[in-house]
Amino acid sequence: MSNNNANYWDQDPKNWKLGVFYFCNEDPRIMLPKRIPMLGWTVNFARWQSWLLIVAIIGFAAMLGRLHWF
Repeated sequence: MSNNNANYWDQDPKNWKLGVFYFCNEDPRIMLPKRIPMLGWTVNFARWQSWLLIVAIIGFAAMLGRLHWF
């Protein structure tokens, strides 16, 4: 993947659902800067690895919440 392709995919409005969710099958990145880089990072929802990351984070948070009560 060249840097030019990454910039092209980032800037293409068709790859941003509702303006905030990045969804691009051709982009191999899992995490990338948001449209406004000062606001942090987002995930590429077209990649299965991104969904795995989200489930892992939610599972870890749920596990910490359960441990807190015991």
